[in-house]
Amino acid sequence: MVVKLYGLHWSTCTEVVITVLKELGVPYEFEVVNLSAGDNRKPEYIENLHPFGQIPVLVDEDGFKIFESRAIARYLIAKYGPNSGLIPKDLKKNALFEQAMSIENNDFAPPAGGLAGEKYFKPMLGLQPSEETVAEHESTLEKNLQAYERILSKQKYLAGDELTLADLLHLPNGSIITDRVGFKGLKATPNVARWWKDISSRESWKSVEANAQAFLAKALAL
Repeated sequence: MVVKLYGLHWSTCTEVVITVLKELGVPYEFEVVNLSAGDNRKPEYIENLHPFGQIPVLVDEDGFKIFESRAIARYLIAKYGPNSGLIPKDLKKNALFEQAMSIENNDFAPPAGGLAGEKYFKPMLGLQPSEETVAEHESTLEKNLQAYERILSKQKYLAGDELTLADLLHLPNGSIITDRVGFKGLKATPNVARWWKDISSRESWKSVEANAQAFLAKALAL
């Protein structure tokens, strides 16, 4: 048995987990959960995989099950890449890593995910975005990225001079708002732009993004 991941290739949370799997070189099987067909609402899915009927879910090779993308990523790193540096072991470096994780979770994910939802996912579903909400998310992101610029003017990555999971978590929503929505904030200041080019150019992410777009194009054509 190998690691099995349940999700959708173009789901941002699923993309986080696949990126970590690729960074660590962990082979895995992928099981598509068709949300449109209600796969996630089936009793066996809710009972055996995800009590909230969401994605992604990881089933490890020994049968261990875990959901929530950040928890899955931490688990994978702890088991398959404890020396990868993606979660630092040193006390102070780990504290700065946890600080960076909080920054992403509190100051980037809500406005970036909200902007992606309004400008990318809503139109995909035939819904009209709220321009007021879009403007609010953009304003919040622009303000918060000023703090990113200050941090990244002193170090290479968000937690220091080494790449960590905190950086990788920015990739799915960051790519949507930059490449498909037209938000300029991740390229507007020198150090944020340098950091964004660095992390978004990683082979792991380029592979994830290419697969996601291919599967999405196929799904939309059906």
